[in-house]
Amino acid sequence: MDLVTFGEAMVRLTPPNFQRLEQAHSFDAYVGGGELNVAVAAARLGIASRWVSRLPDNALGRMIASRAREQGVDVHVDWSVDDRAGLYFAELGAAPRASSVLYDRAASAISRITPGSIDWPSVFTGARWFHVSGITPALSERAAKVTAESLVAAKKAGLSVSYDLNYRSKLWSAEKARAVQEPLMQHVDVLITTEEDTRVVFGIGAETKNNFERVDASSFADVARTLQQRFKLGAVAITLRENPRVLLNSWSAIVAADGKVHSAPRYEVEVVDRIGVGDAFSGGLIVSRLENRGWDEAVRFATATSALKHSIPGDFCLITRSEVEQLLRGASLRVSR
Repeated sequence: MDLVTFGEAMVRLTPPNFQRLEQAHSFDAYVGGGELNVAVAAARLGIASRWVSRLPDNALGRMIASRAREQGVDVHVDWSVDDRAGLYFAELGAAPRASSVLYDRAASAISRITPGSIDWPSVFTGARWFHVSGITPALSERAAKVTAESLVAAKKAGLSVSYDLNYRSKLWSAEKARAVQEPLMQHVDVLITTEEDTRVVFGIGAETKNNFERVDASSFADVARTLQQRFKLGAVAITLRENPRVLLNSWSAIVAADGKVHSAPRYEVEVVDRIGVGDAFSGGLIVSRLENRGWDEAVRFATATSALKHSIPGDFCLITRSEVEQLLRGASLRVSR
């Protein structure tokens, strides 16, 4: 495996046709989770990917593993007899009602993972890159310890390490997130984040006017450089979303690396489903770097990949490399025949 990721995946239930949860008589069922989404995006783009997790040995756990395998991801699971799979309900909104998520993931199988239960040297054999996110250590004290354990093992094995800050206020406080994650940064090569998350967790933010006005891109560049310097990171990627409407956004990204700030074009995206967009960006960025692309090309490829994800229901970025390349060339919206 070129890429290894580690984290929770859940069953997602979404009411159809923009219904509210209390209206629903049926749900569209998907599988998703930050690190699995990254592995799926990378696998779809041609990179051999492995996802490491802990799942219950029941129908829901097997459903999650099967969905991962269907997308070409190698699944390394610590199976549990007594625990449960996490669930979440995603209610898709339309202006002026925002989308919302309701979690039912307490005491999920991965939250009860124990240090030493994963043979990391074996998992990392032959791999070149490891990816994890801030969601995983937020799940429990034990999950936080295993996250730290995995990062140490990845660096010992010589892997490049990326970390998506991915702050979730429903899982832990900003103070707890900072206390747990600041020590982890010493093992990270590439930090992937949003300006909002770094402002909340690390107290590093850009000058903004409001959610409806574009801000000077140099403000975000300053955030990226500050993160680089504070944590001695090789690169910092920040995704940039402007939200004039729930269903119509502007999407771009920057990467600070090699003494420069590399910017991607801005895409106007119609939002069918924005869940998993950041993970698609991470997948595209990792694939680019594993293929020895420079940072300028990598951020453009990753941004195009994640722009396409906005158009796809569910958590997984079900795209092809040719679709990404077409978008980079300036693809039209004519029917493909």
